[in-house]
Amino acid sequence: MAIIFWTSFLFVFYVYFGYPAALLIWRRVARRLVRKEYCEPTVSIVIAAYNECNTIEKKLQNCLSLNYPRHKLQIIVSLDGPTDGSEFLVWKYAAQGIEMVHSKEHTGKAGALNRAMRRATGDIVVFADVRQNFDSNAIRELVANFADENVGCASGELLLMDETEGEATTDVGLYWRYEKAIRSLESEIHSIAGATGAIYAIRRDLFEELPSDTLLDDVLTPLRITLRGKRTVFDPEAKAYDVVACCPLAEYGRKVRTLAGNYQLLTYLPAAIVPWKNPVFVQFISHKLGRLFVPWALLAVFVSNLFMLQGVYVLTFLLQAVWYICAAAGYLLSKREIVPPVLITDEGRRAA
Repeated sequence: MAIIFWTSFLFVFYVYFGYPAALLIWRRVARRLVRKEYCEPTVSIVIAAYNECNTIEKKLQNCLSLNYPRHKLQIIVSLDGPTDGSEFLVWKYAAQGIEMVHSKEHTGKAGALNRAMRRATGDIVVFADVRQNFDSNAIRELVANFADENVGCASGELLLMDETEGEATTDVGLYWRYEKAIRSLESEIHSIAGATGAIYAIRRDLFEELPSDTLLDDVLTPLRITLRGKRTVFDPEAKAYDVVACCPLAEYGRKVRTLAGNYQLLTYLPAAIVPWKNPVFVQFISHKLGRLFVPWALLAVFVSNLFMLQGVYVLTFLLQAVWYICAAAGYLLSKREIVPPVLITDEGRRAA
């Protein structure tokens, strides 16, 4: 039981703390900078949307205001069987050069992206979601990475903003900062294990059609490119903006989709777990697959601890019990939309 306890504990520690520390050391001895050079290749922005009548116009206006030559920018909106009249809102912008691909059937995001890519003509394709807005220079910053012939995919940085229009410092916001720090380190070594779905770009000739049930196009496509010998890099100068999830349930849904998508990757890209075929094998195993096994490792730590309630193991059990009780209490309070007093900020007190 002691072996199970400590092996499982060290595994969890490695995934969240040991791996980032290893990346810091790795970067010091094998740093690879991108030869970034500002240029103006033709660019296609691809936006997949379903029922987005409340946000689609704001996104289109944002795309039309970007600091990039308009004659070199193709904007494609791929509507995936909307039922809210989104197509009529997009059609209003046809005179401004917005192209619409409209499917009457709702087939999923992967199908919408595949249809849009058949229309795309730009040398570089930028994938975007409807909800997030781009910084005015985001496209310029992204495409500058492709001056380096070794780069096949470039991911921008998503900033999660709070109600004060500053970067969020909530639990979700802080975790996202931690995640971006890891991506930055991975990028400076070779490649990141997955792009940011709200803002990433690829060379058009490297795109491979997505399976219809793909959950994580922003991981599958970059990883395919990496397996073909190109780099997938992270560029914090290419910014997109979003707000933190409205409630824990919404964030939970995103995490479930992400974890399910990671399992799916193993069926689509078995080569990703073959060390001599995947140049970012360590990053993929540590960053993506490691987190899939963390819940089971935590369960192993807890169960094995039950059989060793003596000495230091009494303390480890008490710490775990308090941790899980707090987690359960937080979940129940979130279901009732109650904020614990210790989490109320000064702004919240003034508003109250």
